[in-house]
Amino acid sequence: MMKFLHHPPRFLFFTGKGGVGKTSIACATSIQLATQGKRVLLVSTDPASNVGQVFGITIGNQITAVTEVPNLSALEIDPQAAAQAYRDRIVRPVRGVLPESVLKGIEEQLSGACTTEIAAFDEFTALLIDGALTQDFDHIVFDTAPTGHTIRMLQLPGAWSGFLEDGKGDASCLGPLAGLEKQRTQYKAAVDALADPLKTRLVLVARAQAATLNEATRTHGELAGIGLTRQHLVINGVFPPSEAAHDPLALAIFQREQAALVNLPEALRSLPTDQIELKAFNLFGLPALKQLLQTPTVAGAAIVQAPAGHAAPSTSDERKASSLSSLVETIAAEGHGLVMLMGKGGVGKTTLAAAVAVALATRGHEVHLTTSDPAAHLTETLNGTLAHLTVSRIDPHEVTEAYRAQVLAVKGAKLDAAGRAVLEEDLRSPCTEEIAVFQAFSRVIREAGKKFVVMDTAPTGHTLLLLDATGAYHRDVARQMGEHAHFTTPMMQLQDPRQTKVLIVTLAETTPVLEAANLQADLRRAGIEPWAWVINNSVAAAHPSAPLLQTRAYNELREIDAVATRHAQRYALVPLQQHEPVGVARLYALLSG
Repeated sequence: MMKFLHHPPRFLFFTGKGGVGKTSIACATSIQLATQGKRVLLVSTDPASNVGQVFGITIGNQITAVTEVPNLSALEIDPQAAAQAYRDRIVRPVRGVLPESVLKGIEEQLSGACTTEIAAFDEFTALLIDGALTQDFDHIVFDTAPTGHTIRMLQLPGAWSGFLEDGKGDASCLGPLAGLEKQRTQYKAAVDALADPLKTRLVLVARAQAATLNEATRTHGELAGIGLTRQHLVINGVFPPSEAAHDPLALAIFQREQAALVNLPEALRSLPTDQIELKAFNLFGLPALKQLLQTPTVAGAAIVQAPAGHAAPSTSDERKASSLSSLVETIAAEGHGLVMLMGKGGVGKTTLAAAVAVALATRGHEVHLTTSDPAAHLTETLNGTLAHLTVSRIDPHEVTEAYRAQVLAVKGAKLDAAGRAVLEEDLRSPCTEEIAVFQAFSRVIREAGKKFVVMDTAPTGHTLLLLDATGAYHRDVARQMGEHAHFTTPMMQLQDPRQTKVLIVTLAETTPVLEAANLQADLRRAGIEPWAWVINNSVAAAHPSAPLLQTRAYNELREIDAVATRHAQRYALVPLQQHEPVGVARLYALLSG
């Protein structure tokens, strides 16, 4: 039995960098507990949840029975629905009391990404402490990733109460602050529940890769810093040694992973640790999930590999795919512009953003490569310098500190000591970071009028929250300027295909492709049309000879077909590399496939 499943407490909390498989492991854990006769509620708090897709059913923002698994129910916390309910709770008591113009101002103030995250967090904490909501369940399994906002909300100070009661200061988001203050007791109880090992088990999920293990180390430290010290580690998708001798690609993958495991960060060494071997099949649907925490049988793998009634796809779509180089040639012809790489965490956006930037700079174009992903490591990926290429990172901590200093210098100069203290307290709001990151994002994309700006964005859910802030700013400017005024906002630049090219990055696996399709739908609703898709780390395109990799390659073909025929206007296929694509030379090699 897996160590993390030994005498499990009531709450199991799975977290980790995007793409490590925490959703699959949370789903498989829920199935195993339910099969043992336990009543289980599986909850996703991810803004880009795919739990329903994994089970092949629609779940949504209400507790829904998974009919094929007795004793199992699921819930996807819908951040947008939660935010609307949150806004209604705040506005309803004053509707009809305050003037309509004031109400509109409050509603606009509550339309940003900060409100969305706070509202979703409210629902999450309610599930931890509200007995009425969860009394029918023996176990509640959370599939979530702690964002910077989540960590800060768990640390929120209690000094807002006097500030809010007195109505002082110039708050950046009074509505969310008021909501946070009302929930302060609930949040403290939630932290206490998470910190109690008799109630909660925190499971860090990682892959046998240096980057994800380093990310797990950072998460471990952040959670330990607020008292959540009792953690388990699960290293998922470990390449089996029996497959390593079959071809050079398999051997390279095995050796790379073993080196990462040997050099496991010191902070993780003391944690109870499980390893889950890489499976030949996609972790999608009940047959696959039931096998994830077990050793798969040949018959079981076959069921998942080639479902009855589905013809095997041909390799024609693989041949129709463009190379990354041909996409870059088209981009380069424009001379300048914004190139944004978006997608689910763990699909390789940072690597591909660096490869695109290297290719453009090598052609003699001035390029600014930047990231808004707190977990990105552009400098490590480049591992060197290149003429015409500059690299930066929108560091949430740095830009927030700079924004706080600016506000204190301008607004704080007019305040007395008490007023300045109130302003400083207000600037510790999670919403302050939202404003600061948005301003930095806006400054960077303005450069695209003269050079190429290649942006590696944060994982999907956070990217959508940033776009939400961009849209809110656009609406605010449009309202203030009037319908006949001439102006350009960042959202207008993102919507203009002559100025911006969005590349959606995915893997040739069921869940990443579905999530990429959902991201494309969200972008289209915002008036942004993705320019191309990039299928990264394709085993099929690498033409392996190892049996496990050949089976995974076969399973990819259906997803490649879906991208080619249903989702993408144009797409490129990037093979899984024998050597990790770090450094300018190997990044450039990705272009040819």
